[in-house]
Formats: sequence, C-alpha cells, structure tokens
Amino acid sequence: MKISYHGHSVVKVVTDSHTILIDPFISGNEACDLDADTVKADVILLTHAHNDHVGDTFEIAKRNNALVVAPNELAVYLGGKGLVTHPMHIGGSHEFDFGTVKFTQAFHGSAYTEDNGAVIYGGMPGGILLTVEGKTIYHVGDTALFSDLKMYGEMNDIEVAFIPIGDNFTMGPEDALVAADWINAKVSVPVHYNTFPMIDQDPKAWAGKVKTGEGRVMEIGEAMEL
Repeated sequence: MKISYHGHSVVKVVTDSHTILIDPFISGNEACDLDADTVKADVILLTHAHNDHVGDTFEIAKRNNALVVAPNELAVYLGGKGLVTHPMHIGGSHEFDFGTVKFTQAFHGSAYTEDNGAVIYGGMPGGILLTVEGKTIYHVGDTALFSDLKMYGEMNDIEVAFIPIGDNFTMGPEDALVAADWINAKVSVPVHYNTFPMIDQDPKAWAGKVKTGEGRVMEIGEAMEL
C-alpha cells in the first residue's frame, strides 16, 4: 500500500486493487499537484462538507464512476446530484471491498456552499479511520482538540495519522502536538496548513516536536509505503 499527500488535507491511498482519495480539494488549491481532470479514483472518502474538502468530488466521481463515502447528510446531497454514495455516521463502521471505514468525532462545522451562494447543511463533521491490508490510517479531519482522541489512540493500532495544524479553523500546532501524543500513531503527518495566509504554519518545526512516534512532514506528492 502506498500513501501520498497532495496539499491541504488531500491524501491518496493506493492498494493492489483500489485508488482511494480523501478530501480531494484540487482545483483552486495551489498546493496540490494532482489534476482534477485526469486523477484516478475508485473511492472518495469525505470527512465533511466544506468546499475545501469536498473539492472536485463531483467531477472525479462522475468521470471514474467512483463510490463516495461520506457523512449521511452529505452523502444524501451528493447522491441527489447523481453520484454513487454510501452514507455513514459518527461511530459507525462498514467493511467495503477495499477496506474498513469508521467515522470518528470531529469538532468543526460542515456545510457546502453552492455556486449561487446557497449553503447546504452537510451533517456532522468527522474523522476517518481507514483500515486497509491490516494497517490503520487515521485522517483526523478538521477539528479542535478533544479528549476522545486519546481513546481512539488506545483503541486502535494506528500506523499513520494526518493531523491538522493550521489554527483559526482547526487546532493549531500546540494543540496538535497533544493530539499526536494521544493518538499515538507510529507516524504523525501535519495537514491543513499553508493553503492560504490565515493558516500559515511551520510544519517542520511542528514535526520536530512530536514526542510520540515519528513526526514527519510529507512534501507535496511524496509517498510512503506501508
């Protein structure tokens, strides 16, 4: 299995049989190295409904006939737009042919803004525990620091955690260090930073302060093997 990072909160997981995209914010994301018109995906996982996470889901899913797994209200909305969806909710898990998905809590908002300015409620935001080929990846999603992250770390043997550090809209570096300690992943990777000025951070400084496991900055397009 190969996991790669593509700016903001975009993560790609490639297995022997599937390509999985998480929060594919590509168009309008200058940090992303992917091309929304050509990127392949069998599955798209969405943590919540904000436009900088739903991103290019419509176009990618239609072109690839990809399955979209998302919180219930967001999945219903996307299904109404013609996408193939699987709705889930916080605490629920489901075993798919590509692996197991479990949604965790996240303390944030979740609404999609259409081109005409209409705001569509997207249900509760979440994090995603993705278990593939016996390895668990935790995409924490957009969230504040909350104590149940410690419980998730205790309940799961997490290989890699993608943790937001940008501040203002999510937890900042100091809170994210606590989160990394609680989650107890073998590798903690900072995400959701430097996409725009309000969330500018120094990811290398953050990674160097991670005390539990390894803090690792993944450059845009960089991949790791699990």
